[in-house]
Amino acid sequence: MYLYNSASHKKEEFIPNHPELVKMYTCGPTVYHFAHIGNLRSYIMEDVLEKFLRYEGRNVKRVMNITDVGHLSSDADTGEDKMLQGAKREQKSVMDIAAFYTGAFFDDCRKLNIKRPDVVEPATNCIGEYIHIISGLIEKGYAYLSGGNVYFDTSKLDRYYIFNDHDAEDLAVGVREGVEEDANKRNKNDFVLWFTQSKFEDQALKWDSPWGVGYPGWHIECSGISMKHLGEDLDIHCGGIDNAFPHHTNEIAQSEAFLGHKWCNYWMHVLHLNTNSGKMSKSKGEFLTVSLLEEKGYDPLAYRLFCLQSHYRKALVFTWENLDNAQGAYSKLIARIASLKPGDGAVDEAAFQVQKEKFCKAMGNDLNTSLGVTALYDVLKMPSNDETKLALLDSFDQVLSLGLLEKAAARREADANVKTAASGGIVITGEGDPEIDALVLQRAEAKKAKNFAEADRIRDELKARGITVADTREGASWKRD
Repeated sequence: MYLYNSASHKKEEFIPNHPELVKMYTCGPTVYHFAHIGNLRSYIMEDVLEKFLRYEGRNVKRVMNITDVGHLSSDADTGEDKMLQGAKREQKSVMDIAAFYTGAFFDDCRKLNIKRPDVVEPATNCIGEYIHIISGLIEKGYAYLSGGNVYFDTSKLDRYYIFNDHDAEDLAVGVREGVEEDANKRNKNDFVLWFTQSKFEDQALKWDSPWGVGYPGWHIECSGISMKHLGEDLDIHCGGIDNAFPHHTNEIAQSEAFLGHKWCNYWMHVLHLNTNSGKMSKSKGEFLTVSLLEEKGYDPLAYRLFCLQSHYRKALVFTWENLDNAQGAYSKLIARIASLKPGDGAVDEAAFQVQKEKFCKAMGNDLNTSLGVTALYDVLKMPSNDETKLALLDSFDQVLSLGLLEKAAARREADANVKTAASGGIVITGEGDPEIDALVLQRAEAKKAKNFAEADRIRDELKARGITVADTREGASWKRD
């Protein structure tokens, strides 16, 4: 397998540190609000990566943090704690906010068929780990106390900027909301490891530390949680592209300074989901959630397909028209699979292996999910029997996770129910859409009852939806124009 490494800016063959286990870390959500679908694009692609590694036969341990403290409204060290913002907004405790939005996040993941990581660790569980690392950094001369806070001293590093060659004088590069000057810092690009009440008197969550009562900075939590559960080396670290700087840059600085050796070999960053007006962001009011998609009648898995149709290293533009196209493609794909007949012959093992190798070649080339989706259609066009096709679709869906066979089985059952419920022996045939089947059946029953006005009304409604109905001797058939 080859994976693009953000640290080297090239595709590299993936070779884990330990052949028996792939150690994978995913930056989790800051649980002060619902995740928007742009956030979830990253989790979808990271889910595909984990599942493909397992599909190849590798053993994977994936760890994800839940940020419930320390993430300020700027990704640097300025502004208010986002968790405190959420608590004030809803007049609840920080822990109540964290519990509710953690649950909401995993509800969204379930709807999108995103597997829960092996380890999910809230940041507030690991205060001891952060204090241990910070103490070690102070002892090694990589951190200093100033104004009551503990800062990482980036001047001690041979190289600070890992993912981009920024000008050291231009710290605003790559930061979402700029950087305000902190007079306590020795250098502009130093960052906070531990805050005390000297900076935030009203911080809701505080702990004792050798440097005073306070709380950890955002960046230290991922280093601490990763080392706690995955040890001193890491194979793959994932996140959205906006995490690359400063968050992941700072993780590398503090982790490698503390450990004294390279920490993570491969960095995977997923590009933004954009709207026509730019990057999707809660702060800009462009707040599209999975629940909103459902309210508008979209299947969340149609959104997953929308994401898979593009490469994770390309910015993806969201419009309702684009989602409509994905929803239509998903519905037609399910209908075609529903038309296959389970038990139609034995699986052709030779044909199965040929198609599986093509799928693995596509997915193994830096997760080319668009070709992975194309492989589904290639299977449907195969000359093999239906049982072989279903076996391949089921196999590929272990990675793509579009719910193909489950949705197809439900479609078959719905089609059967519509047809068997038809009165007077009326049979409806079409492309397997239960809603359209029901309308065509109603029209046929209206005609049989000589209620031609109602039959014409339903015909016009179907025509407006792009559906052509043909009357047959047994009942009616329909197709999309």
